[in-house]
Amino acid sequence: MKIYRLLFLFLISSTLFVSCSKDDDDVIDDEVGQPGPDRNLDIEDFIYKGMNNIYLYKSNVPKLADNYFSTQSDLNDFLDEFDSPEDLFYDALVYDYGVKDKFSFMTADYIELENRFAGTSTTTGMNYGFTYHPNDNTKVLLYVRYVQPNTSAADAGIERGMIFNKVDGQVMTASNYSSLVSPENFTLHEAEFAENNDILDLDETYDLSKAEYTANPVYITKTMDVEGKKVGYLMYNSFTADFDPELNAAFADFKAEGIDELVLDLRYNGGGRVETAVDLSSMITGQYEGEIFNQQQWNASYQAYFEENDPDDLVDRFNDKIGNGDLINSLNLEKVYIIAGRSSASASELVINGLDAWIDVVHVGDNTVGKFQASVTLYDSPNFGKQNANPDHKYAIQPLVYKSANALGNSDYVDGLVPDIEVREYVNEYRPLGDPSEPLLAAALDDIKGVKKASYLSKSPDLNILDEAGSETPEFQKMYIDEVPPIPLERDDF
Repeated sequence: MKIYRLLFLFLISSTLFVSCSKDDDDVIDDEVGQPGPDRNLDIEDFIYKGMNNIYLYKSNVPKLADNYFSTQSDLNDFLDEFDSPEDLFYDALVYDYGVKDKFSFMTADYIELENRFAGTSTTTGMNYGFTYHPNDNTKVLLYVRYVQPNTSAADAGIERGMIFNKVDGQVMTASNYSSLVSPENFTLHEAEFAENNDILDLDETYDLSKAEYTANPVYITKTMDVEGKKVGYLMYNSFTADFDPELNAAFADFKAEGIDELVLDLRYNGGGRVETAVDLSSMITGQYEGEIFNQQQWNASYQAYFEENDPDDLVDRFNDKIGNGDLINSLNLEKVYIIAGRSSASASELVINGLDAWIDVVHVGDNTVGKFQASVTLYDSPNFGKQNANPDHKYAIQPLVYKSANALGNSDYVDGLVPDIEVREYVNEYRPLGDPSEPLLAAALDDIKGVKKASYLSKSPDLNILDEAGSETPEFQKMYIDEVPPIPLERDDF
């Protein structure tokens, strides 16, 4: 089974049904997406023409060349070779999927995708990871990174740093861990670290249930006095447009407090909206309004159009307003500490890289993921926008459309951004997030105090991390723009 079918299973119906909105009732169109002599190729046609239009790596996929098919009939013959829209997208149109392009994706339900981009999902409230048992690589442990308030996990008393080795009485293994936590309701069995890296069962269980929840990414804000300096701390977990006012309000508080230093914690932030990343960077600074924060490189057709007609559309600039028109609360800092590591991607890396061209960015933690491309949602409409989208299905594609570079041209950090102060997280050394004793925050505070240590690497065993919560979702570690640029390069028909 191909990996994408696992990653996006929750979005793709096993029968490949589509929704028809004529009477707001869900009906099944037996022809759409189904192989056979009377097959309807509307979805496949949309997918091909969307990728042919805007895909960043179009030149690397020969079949996406503008002159590859001379007639619609030729194109239809090609499209009909694939059993499903997913097979067409991942097998034929994405550039070496999983290797060269690990981030383009598609969905059979763009409504659910839009909800997830807005921060709404069905969850127990735990943000967690999976690691192999330190003494047995056939077994898996679930460890808790943080818990969202007012959720099942919070009500059950689950806290950061807890570990669990069984679900519903079954030992977690590399082959079953994902399926065990998939049900709407399940029971976790607590364990703890013992001597010699062993795991000890505890006689504690936690009953959890999933519910729809909208997470505020502004998770922790606080101000600390550190040897006469006021240090602001912000843990920010997703670049979500709907919570830009809350983010701006946090900076208003920092401004009112008159903080001297800022520690921005992006360790679990997998990315999100580009414009929110620009706004956050403008909140940290303020003195560079109008200067280039990010430069965009599109495919040849889009790049040529922008360069000839509006070169300024190829850059994102520091600004003074968030999306609702409110003035940005800027701190005018010349230095920022950013905690980031193996779960920090895309828009988080954009902030680090973008700011690095202008101020002193002290990266504390580990290498980041290495995601420097942005995507956009394409709908089945004449200009690939949501307006006038085909009502007979809810398929959408989310291809990579440009790669980013900072004002100095730095891009292509495929191995991630390298920390200035290397500190790794060890599950058995977790402390409360935002506590000055928490190892990554402590390292940043040491530097603020002028304390220099030769190394922050622990003697604890570095557990073999297997997976993390949300990796099966389409928005995982993605960076996206709001809509397709309004340029006259619409869907081409023969």
